[in-house]
Amino acid sequence: MIILTGGITNPGPAKTAVNLLRYKPQEVVAILDENNRGKASRELFGLGGMIPVVASLDQAPEANTVVVGIAPTGGKLPREMKATILEAIRRKLTIVSGLHEFLSSDAEIAQAARQHGARLVDVRKNEERDVAHRQGLREQCLRIHTVGHDCNVGKMVVSLELSLALQKAGHDAKFVATGQTGILIEGDGCPIDAVVSDFVNGAAEKLVLANQQHSILLIEGQGSLAHPRYSAVTLGLLHGCVPDGLILCYEMGREFVAGMDTCKIPPLSTLKQLYETMANLMHPCRVIGVAVNGRKYSDTEVAQECEKVRREMGLPVCDVLRHGSNDLVKAILELKKQLGKS
Repeated sequence: MIILTGGITNPGPAKTAVNLLRYKPQEVVAILDENNRGKASRELFGLGGMIPVVASLDQAPEANTVVVGIAPTGGKLPREMKATILEAIRRKLTIVSGLHEFLSSDAEIAQAARQHGARLVDVRKNEERDVAHRQGLREQCLRIHTVGHDCNVGKMVVSLELSLALQKAGHDAKFVATGQTGILIEGDGCPIDAVVSDFVNGAAEKLVLANQQHSILLIEGQGSLAHPRYSAVTLGLLHGCVPDGLILCYEMGREFVAGMDTCKIPPLSTLKQLYETMANLMHPCRVIGVAVNGRKYSDTEVAQECEKVRREMGLPVCDVLRHGSNDLVKAILELKKQLGKS
């Protein structure tokens, strides 16, 4: 694949590109970014090694897919990307987008795709129309759900890293994707934030039912209960997947909701109580660990932060990319033992 980033290198809005480079680097042949042409992927994102950054499709190695690698607020296709997408269509490449604004809904793009026989894949497009029934849940399947203090704090990465660590240790664990990037990485899942609100709980429940043959599910979280824009998605997902345990994720140093400097994020202790209260309306559940995103800080500063939060919360705390996920894996397996889930 070739990943379009349009000059965006911030790992928040470029999270699709960043995580494809982290988890699928062998499938990426180039980054298309005219502003940074001539560099290597690792210079922009610290990932992907020497994957080249090119200015045009003409300069890119052979590929069969172009992926929109950004997730801007509002999910609209940047105007400057359209010409590149139309050129990729003329080359009969598959175009993959996780944006809320569907490529297939753009008359010019859709017509070009029909004319040239190119495939458009809108990852967020769905036909979920089922409500939750709370029936058929397998009691022995342990459900672990990542929740956060804000958007873009690493809930997907924590879920993925935990599932990979559990699998490496010989456990039957499955990452359950609920967002566009997770779906691209895992190859299945449901774009929860694009489901009609009445059916969010049902879509989350269907994900559990479809995957509960596994021993442990790591269900990717979305948004935050404290987010003034996206809390409805967070609550519907929380109630629909009825978790047994929660991993609370946060970005170190972030005090205000991203992009909303007048909206202060509540303390972790408040959020822990809030998530547990909301979860327990549906099913017994508690926070079993905390995942720190310390990307802006040094090893020493992150270690100090983890120790402080560990003392305050009385829970295992780690940065899964910096420290590994062993402490959180232990917490998951301990909960599994306590609940008697085989």
